[in-house]
Amino acid sequence: MEKSKQVLLAHGSGGKLSQELVRNMFIGELANEALCRMDDSACLDLGGGRLAFTTDSYVVSPIFFPGGDIGKLAVCGTVNDLSTSGAVPKYLSLAMIIEEGLPFEDLSRVVQSIKATAAEAGVCIVTGDTKVVNRGKADKLFINTAGIGVVPPGVNISGSNARLGDIVMLSGSIGDHGMAIMAQREGFTFKVPVESDCAPLNGLVAGMLKASGNIHVLRDPTRGGLASTLNEIAAQSGVGIEIDESKIPVKDAVRSACELLGFDPLYVANEGKMIVIATPGDAEKVLAAVRSNRYGADAAVIGEVTSEHKNRVVLRTALGARRIVDMLSGELLPRIC
Repeated sequence: MEKSKQVLLAHGSGGKLSQELVRNMFIGELANEALCRMDDSACLDLGGGRLAFTTDSYVVSPIFFPGGDIGKLAVCGTVNDLSTSGAVPKYLSLAMIIEEGLPFEDLSRVVQSIKATAAEAGVCIVTGDTKVVNRGKADKLFINTAGIGVVPPGVNISGSNARLGDIVMLSGSIGDHGMAIMAQREGFTFKVPVESDCAPLNGLVAGMLKASGNIHVLRDPTRGGLASTLNEIAAQSGVGIEIDESKIPVKDAVRSACELLGFDPLYVANEGKMIVIATPGDAEKVLAAVRSNRYGADAAVIGEVTSEHKNRVVLRTALGARRIVDMLSGELLPRIC
């Protein structure tokens, strides 16, 4: 931020510049206990129980893409952010900034998608707002949502809770969402279609919590991908994280698309995957619980939490070497969520 006098697209990438913007501009001025934890949702003690609260804005372009649309994305993103705290999502707000000229057919399609996704997740849209802006000022449609969930007694999940020896698990393949957006945006077609993984994961999380009380960290690797999210966790918890390249699930079509277009799947956004960090003794039953959910069929243990290379993520390559996997440093795929 010191080198730039203005906000750049890279400040919204989910990588290093995003972290600097949030820490220096917002947390530096608005600091409080809940905000400074920098989790995907804030857990608030209201005396009679604990609530999780989160908010997010969605500006994806195009608004319709293989496997989803901006409406489905908004519900899933908010539900999943609540779920990362172990909360049971209950209520969502819905605010739409609509560009003049948007066809009612498209708006109706988005609303129907929101309705269907909310029904699947078991949440209610209970309040909202609409604004219409001049043609050319909103790129068709922007959506903001906020969500409230109930944190069950005894659940304490945070990016700062990773412990030495914990296993690192991923609920499925990476890179699907980002590559689906890229292909749709640029008009690329592949022999095997690439579709977004956009999905509500609260049911998957509920199954994990039922199977084990020793889950320490949950995080959905959205902007900045798996690599940036693991770096955030390592820094929050003050630990090292080591992952095995050969164990990270990547679909062949996504890998091929990344190779063709020059992207690293580790940094490509996901909208239906969950990183799980838990005690090693519960690894088998947590993995079984994840795989029993349709959104976790390809789940795998991909690494562990270590005392080495504190605050960093290291990748064991297929050749047996080790290399540092840093947080995304620039802008990879603009407008993917």
